[in-house]
Amino acid sequence: MELKWQEVNTEHIVRDEWIDFRRSVYRFPDGREIGPFYTYSRRDYVVIVALDEEGRYICVRQFRQGIRKVTTEFPAGGLERTDGLQYRDPYGDAPTEKDGAEDPGSEAPENALEAAKRELLEETGYISEKWTHLITIPSNATISDNYAHVYMAEDCRKVAGQHLDETEFLNVTLHPEAEIQEMIRTGGFQQSVHVMAWLLAKEKTVQSK
Repeated sequence: MELKWQEVNTEHIVRDEWIDFRRSVYRFPDGREIGPFYTYSRRDYVVIVALDEEGRYICVRQFRQGIRKVTTEFPAGGLERTDGLQYRDPYGDAPTEKDGAEDPGSEAPENALEAAKRELLEETGYISEKWTHLITIPSNATISDNYAHVYMAEDCRKVAGQHLDETEFLNVTLHPEAEIQEMIRTGGFQQSVHVMAWLLAKEKTVQSK
């Protein structure tokens, strides 16, 4: 059975430097044309599961406007682009590099690993020489076309203060494994990709023992 939908037409409802938000009509495999379906493009981004030299997880606390709450999560941030846009090419190829490198069809030349190192330093003041790529995965395949590049950074050491963007207000916190588990269980650690990152990092740690 053919499963792929065919895009019939698309209207760009909002298209600025931050987002490309679209309303589309699709032709289903049985020939029917159905719409609207809403999707958007944003930048690819990195998530870093970082542990300090004592084995504590380096987290940040910040306000998330979508759920209107302050959450605890791992350091994260977008890949920088040369054209200044904050969204990826919606018709570019998906990332295929095993090490989580940038999409070869996009206008974002920054390597994902370099972006992860930059974000960890800027948000927390920590650096690491021990990095592992855990996964590159669609952020939300139903409505968004961007990808999350997830890394684990071990034996992190603090070398500087924070160097935040003008829209960033966040505090750095350190947590043992049991506290992360409890926050996930009680709803204090609410970013779904970050929870997945935590589980992958735990699996990697068990395999390496």
